[in-house]
Amino acid sequence: MDFYSIVEKARKTGKVDKGTNEVTKAIELGVAKLVVYAKDVEPKEIVAHLPALCKEKGIPCEEVDSKQKLGVAVGIPVSTSAVAVVKAGEADKEIAQLKPKK
Repeated sequence: MDFYSIVEKARKTGKVDKGTNEVTKAIELGVAKLVVYAKDVEPKEIVAHLPALCKEKGIPCEEVDSKQKLGVAVGIPVSTSAVAVVKAGEADKEIAQLKPKK
């Protein structure tokens, strides 16, 4: 599944939060529908807590390979470590198919 295109679709037709702090808040508030974070973040500790937090809250969480591509997908000119889809918009069918990690 192409998580970049899901993020892009959600950005255009719904609402997304970007950056580790915003994403963490969205998870803790229970408003995140999907969390996508980049594998190439340095240091890893910046995003290391996201999968565990998502698991605890029952939110699908996926890793992608590039923070640069994630930034492009979310429509910003810089890379971003993590994105939370808050309102899915037209991406809701794809997000509904995802299951939280056990």
